[in-house]
Amino acid sequence: MKHSSEIDGVRCLILACGNTLRSDDGVGPWLAAWAEEQFAADGDVRVISRQQWTPELAQEIATAEAVVFVDGAVDSAPGAVRVARVQPAAAAAGLATHHAGAAELLALSEELYSSLPRRALLLTVGAESTEMGETFSESVRDALPHACQTLKAAVLRLLATDGANSRPTD
Repeated sequence: MKHSSEIDGVRCLILACGNTLRSDDGVGPWLAAWAEEQFAADGDVRVISRQQWTPELAQEIATAEAVVFVDGAVDSAPGAVRVARVQPAAAAAGLATHHAGAAELLALSEELYSSLPRRALLLTVGAESTEMGETFSESVRDALPHACQTLKAAVLRLLATDGANSRPTD
């Protein structure tokens, strides 16, 4: 298996998902827009935001040295910001054609392109509400500065690593 640094690609890919019309579910796209501004001058960072993660993103993942998945989480306390390592894992009942999780996308990248990023992280912000609406709950609004700081620190840590020779710490 090849690591993505052996393939021409971006050093750090930020993949966000969420629906901006479903209240706190829009936190992923909001953070993606923030990251695009934050890293606009850095050619080593690419940001992609989608309503859902789809299998087509496996090709982007295959060519990235590192990937940070960004999403809202209904299984976390509202406003809780978490970062966790992600390992490839096949979907339990087969890969969905319209939506895939971070672990499933990594597995698909490995299966289709024989390539994985050296590091993959999942940053989540706990959602309080996914009801129809275009505004965040108070808990998510209050968590945005911490989420931005956490995302920036994760990306900078991933960029600071020397590819094959070192491993960043979580």
